[in-house]
Amino acid sequence: MGRVAVVTDSNSGITQSEASELGITVLPMPFFMNGETYYEDINLTQEQFYEMLEGGAEISTSMPAVGDVTDQWDRLLEEYDGIVHIPMSSGLSSSCETAYMLAQSYDGKVQVVNNQRISITQKRSVLDALELAAHGRSAVEIKDILEREKMESSIYIMVDTLKYLKKGGRITPAAAALGTLLRLKPVLQIQGEKLDAFAKARTVKQAKTIMTDAMTDDCKNRFHDPSGSSLHIDIAYTHDREAALQFEKEVKEVFPDHECVVNPLSLSVSCHIGPGALAIACSHRIKI
Repeated sequence: MGRVAVVTDSNSGITQSEASELGITVLPMPFFMNGETYYEDINLTQEQFYEMLEGGAEISTSMPAVGDVTDQWDRLLEEYDGIVHIPMSSGLSSSCETAYMLAQSYDGKVQVVNNQRISITQKRSVLDALELAAHGRSAVEIKDILEREKMESSIYIMVDTLKYLKKGGRITPAAAALGTLLRLKPVLQIQGEKLDAFAKARTVKQAKTIMTDAMTDDCKNRFHDPSGSSLHIDIAYTHDREAALQFEKEVKEVFPDHECVVNPLSLSVSCHIGPGALAIACSHRIKI
């Protein structure tokens, strides 16, 4: 069986140093900030990003340049027989569709996975792909397995401020003003390709309860596994790691048998929701 390389983008939350340790390739996502181009985890750190975001910088995101993608593929195919490329969800970016079109020129050697994930659940897909490749699965087989499992994940996110949802046009200025006045903490969800509203909370404590209750319900009714033993359960955050570590303790009280991993949300998500967000996510464990 030929050797398979795994490629993703920085929307997965995987840093360049972590990618080096894992033996994968992470394409850095471009950010345009006050007219300048930055690349996540290359010349843009998490701290720099939040400093500029909170300073009112005009921020927009883009996808990796076509040449950067194909150059990486060409380099890897000098050493590997096939590539599994795992971009962020096609419902949130055109990078997946672009990669799919580019892959048509590679005679099946590049398999682009459209498994509708982003950030921590996208990272889980990358780790699954690595394990499948280590067990001798081909690039085509890995793509098929990941796409078969694509909806077997869930993310709930508490937003601390409505400022960035308003700025991105996801809520109206009137709704943002009312929500700020009432000190609402919206809870959003990602189940598949869209970031959607899920519930409204009046306090952080209430929002965390809403998220853990929703995850408990998913385990029981969606995944038919009340203990969550067949799932990875992870914690994510924007900018405030201490709050995330406290949330982790609370989640472990609900799911005591899980070793939760705590990671920052990718900057592509963070720019739409701002600092102070907390999230809980689950992904179905893939059978090798």
